Amino acid sequence: MSNEKIKNHYHSNMTRRESLKLFGALSAMTLVPMMAGCSLTSSPKKGHWPTLKLAPITVKGYGKDPSLIIPPESLWPKTLTPKQLDLVAILSDIIVPQEATSPSATQVKVPDVIDEWVSAPYNRQQHDRLTILSALVWIDDESTLRFGQTFAALKAKQQYAIIDDIAYRAPNLPEEFVQIAEAFAVFRGLVLAAYFCSPAGIKDIGYLGNVPVVGDYPGPTPEAMQHLNKILVELGLEA
Repeated sequence: MSNEKIKNHYHSNMTRRESLKLFGALSAMTLVPMMAGCSLTSSPKKGHWPTLKLAPITVKGYGKDPSLIIPPESLWPKTLTPKQLDLVAILSDIIVPQEATSPSATQVKVPDVIDEWVSAPYNRQQHDRLTILSALVWIDDESTLRFGQTFAALKAKQQYAIIDDIAYRAPNLPEEFVQIAEAFAVFRGLVLAAYFCSPAGIKDIGYLGNVPVVGDYPGPTPEAMQHLNKILVELGLEA
């Protein structure tokens, strides 16, 4: 990612219906990670984890059977500030950069889906809201401590130096990075889930579901049947 790209502001052209559709897809996914082993009610003994006091989002949701063709008249407002959205965009493209014919996270408007997620008035999303907003504050604070500038103003090499320290919770991870590593894992999981729920992401992994078959159904390939039979033998379920 070039420095010129880093300095650009994120601009959205995704409709609310599109972002709500992807929000619904994420909500239905069992693989979207939950925060594990990281309590945001207390700060770690080392480091500079922020203590945020967020005003609760009190608007009502739209129920369990929303209409995505005709959205409800009153939607919850999106809550990420332009600065937060820019930071989400930069981090999203670090997680899913553009490669060959595969678009980056921002090119498929992942930040819009993250904004939708943290702005929703449901318990799960509000839990993640505190986690993600705290992580964004920590990343900017760490950037200022290390390099005297916010994360968006850093050169790519400096940005990656910070992300490399928090990308995963390694066994020997310093204590001051444990909480941010767990929070970043939640953010990363949402970015990846949003990306692979998008049409471009679905195409990228070669998913062929929901595609009509013309003529007789050809059935599984010989390779698929060979793999299935192998698994059945291992499980003692062969015919």
